Amino acid sequence: MSPIKDFNVIYTATNDDDTVSPGDIIVGAVIFRLTKEVKVKSVSLKIKGDAFAQWSDGDTKYFAQRRYFKVKSYVVEKNPKGKVKQPCLAGTVLPQGVNSLFFAFKLPDCDMPSSFQGKNGRISYIMEAKIARSWHWSSDAQKEIKFMSRSSPHTVQMMHPQSGSVSKNMGGRSRGQVQMSATINRGVCSPGETLSVVAKICNSSSKEMRPKFKLQQKIVYSCKKHTNPTFKTLCKMVGDTISPNSEQTVSCKIKIPGDIAPTLHNCDIISVEYYVKVYLDISFAFDPEVTFPLVILPSRLASIWPDEALGQSVGEGGAAKATSYNVHAVPTASGACQYPIPDPPQDDDIKGGNYNQLPQGATSLGLSAPASTVDSMQQPAILQGEPSPLSTSIYQH
Repeated sequence: MSPIKDFNVIYTATNDDDTVSPGDIIVGAVIFRLTKEVKVKSVSLKIKGDAFAQWSDGDTKYFAQRRYFKVKSYVVEKNPKGKVKQPCLAGTVLPQGVNSLFFAFKLPDCDMPSSFQGKNGRISYIMEAKIARSWHWSSDAQKEIKFMSRSSPHTVQMMHPQSGSVSKNMGGRSRGQVQMSATINRGVCSPGETLSVVAKICNSSSKEMRPKFKLQQKIVYSCKKHTNPTFKTLCKMVGDTISPNSEQTVSCKIKIPGDIAPTLHNCDIISVEYYVKVYLDISFAFDPEVTFPLVILPSRLASIWPDEALGQSVGEGGAAKATSYNVHAVPTASGACQYPIPDPPQDDDIKGGNYNQLPQGATSLGLSAPASTVDSMQQPAILQGEPSPLSTSIYQH
């Protein structure tokens, strides 16, 4: 039976929403409990960011992968003879009880996509700790980092009301023209917020029709020249019937689901887009449609833009008739400086050992981030023959 118990990696996110972003400093600890003294070859920590997409089309399988960064360092490092370099560790022997190896790491300050989990792919940022011992299987512990990109595809103009119009000439017995103009109060929002949509319809034909509103998600997985798009209707609204030869103004409120992934535009194998579609359902005819691209940003990023730009609403002046609808998400398918050290896990199973708290003044121990930055496909120079950026300490009582 392995003497290594309760093996975990913990970290403190630098933001209130438990996320980290490019250039942030991750401060954490590799924690494990030993039931006896153990001789180790090394204790390493690896941090990597990867994206992959995969799907099948008949007998053909498609797979694409991107690596944004991968760094590895030793919190207990071996020399060529297998001896631990840190003299404070008394050779290769770790003491019985709870051991806490603290580290600090600066994420590459470059454009990388946010974490994402989808049906045919994912983008993940993982911390993996490994304890290597001679003549034993290595012990591993993983922790996924919730990563948020600071990159946004929207322009300032999208923060303001967006408008579009469409017209259709009816043929046959339903001769006449149908015109529709639609407006949304802004083209950028966050999960949980509400959009205002107004549609003005002029039906000069002899056909009845119904206005409809739809919030749609489009995810595209790519592998070289092959793509696999998936569409999902997040919410849908149906208005009252518009009589022949009449005019009507219809407004609705579309609430953005609080659990959807933000817009993803800076990954070449996975993209996530959103659209608001306003259209007229006409029997036995092509439906005229106005489509608005919608950028969904995490709340923390959206808050940096002026409140007055976010808060502008759409007026309804001149409406012949106004009807208000409440829109809710409709699932359409079945089943993503100094920083405090994280508090230790309160586990009833951890008994008989002394938890090694980071003492006051921990910054003097060298828990600092490297000053250099890296490109997305390179390892930081500090990890290529330079001293490790993972500053570590073990404390015993």
